[in-house]
Amino acid sequence: MLSFGRAAVRVFDLSLGEMLWSRRTVFMAVVAGGPMVIAVALRIAATSAAVRLTGSPGPSFALGGPDIFGLMIWAFYLRFTVPVLGVFYGTSLIADEVEDGTLTYLFSRPIPRGAILVGKYLAYLVCTSVVVLPSVVVVYFSVVPLFGGSVGAGFPSLVVDLGLIGVGLAVYGAAFAFVGARLRRPLLSGLLFIFGWEPVVVLVPGYMKNLSVAYYLQGLVPHAAPQDEPMTLLRSALQTFDAAPAAWVCLLALAVIWAVTLGAAVLTVERREYVLER
Repeated sequence: MLSFGRAAVRVFDLSLGEMLWSRRTVFMAVVAGGPMVIAVALRIAATSAAVRLTGSPGPSFALGGPDIFGLMIWAFYLRFTVPVLGVFYGTSLIADEVEDGTLTYLFSRPIPRGAILVGKYLAYLVCTSVVVLPSVVVVYFSVVPLFGGSVGAGFPSLVVDLGLIGVGLAVYGAAFAFVGARLRRPLLSGLLFIFGWEPVVVLVPGYMKNLSVAYYLQGLVPHAAPQDEPMTLLRSALQTFDAAPAAWVCLLALAVIWAVTLGAAVLTVERREYVLER
């Protein structure tokens, strides 16, 4: 029998190509492409307005290019793209094999069962990162220069935002990998969690928000976002980031969620007897 690490690498090699050429990747490209279309449209509109206003007093904008980029990261990526991709890919890592009846073939190989999930999880991380992170870079270079923003000055924030999105993909993917390994109809449960539970608890005072990924992931945004007056006022108006935890608390909580859920998913696959549908 192969070692756990070598088996996970073998499954990763097999799964990566399948994911990149699956129908889910088309869906992922559409989801990740939406912010790019909006960013390019904003750039074209701003450029056209600047041409029409040449020689006239320049308009005053409350938000600059970096502020708009920060809002797009929060609204389009952290609040929608990252959790949606985590649900659609994470729940399918084992559930699709059960539905297609191919799990018996995988389990009959001389490899640890848990390595199958880990290899497919690593393939999910690479596949989503390859599509989503370049989308963020395109949005950055399209939006940040608007209204006098500096691309070079905002580059550190781009690196931080890419890191936040990578963390979000990893944590959501691990959480929903466990859901997919444990439940028979995991996709519905995952959608209810990200569109029902999380949007409510992150806005409601109390301890319930601690039982969500979004609370800690979005809690990192105020520490990474520009600290200028327009962004501060906007966050206060939205009341989403009030009393945000310290950055180290958010990172520690996300690390614990990732480790616990991924470990639970591996143990579930190792110990559970799956009944394949005919």
